[in-house]
Amino acid sequence: MEVSPYYEKQIDCIHCKKKFKSMKVRSNFVKIKETESDFHPIYENDVNPLLYNVFVCEHCGFSFTEDFSKYFAPGIKEKIDEKISSHWKTHDFSGERTISDALQAYKLGLVCGNIKKEKHITLAGLALRTAWLYRSIGDEEQEKRFMEISRDQYIDSYSVEDYKGTSMTEIRVIYLIAELSRRINERDQAIRYFSKVIEMQRNSNEVKIIEMAKEQWQQMRDEKERTEE
Repeated sequence: MEVSPYYEKQIDCIHCKKKFKSMKVRSNFVKIKETESDFHPIYENDVNPLLYNVFVCEHCGFSFTEDFSKYFAPGIKEKIDEKISSHWKTHDFSGERTISDALQAYKLGLVCGNIKKEKHITLAGLALRTAWLYRSIGDEEQEKRFMEISRDQYIDSYSVEDYKGTSMTEIRVIYLIAELSRRINERDQAIRYFSKVIEMQRNSNEVKIIEMAKEQWQQMRDEKERTEE
């Protein structure tokens, strides 16, 4: 009997506390072919775990990831009821997802995360993955829009240091600010943040990130010189 790459996971909604099902991908089916300069993984086969990162509660519409905190500040649950749940028409995201389904889930996740005042690092990650999905279907305008949202959230995360205690390190946050700035053509900002990464090389063991920053920095300097000639 052939094993499916997908399995159903029972999720407890952190907002309404009801249970619902969501698909996940078995890790042994996840094969990364290459990783792009903003950490976007390109998968070898059609099995894309990115599509299943966001859980959408079929009962109340609240959408979240494993990175969301379970804490709701006073008054937030009422806001979610008013802005999300009261308009929610039951929609089942529990099966296999298309890119279109996943984009809907990510955008709902971003709306819910903003209302809930999730950490900037969490919102940055959601927006970046949304940009990746748009990249995979060739929608450059929306890709750029969500890269910009992501970059701004990474800047906020860097300034308040809310990435601490997560899997993201300071140097990765700075690198992503630089790389996303480069991709949205904000060159001076990109060069400034790439320089910050390079300055950290003595105290960091993340050699690969530093090498990537050096490559992009050099490339941008060369391009700048060519345009100034």
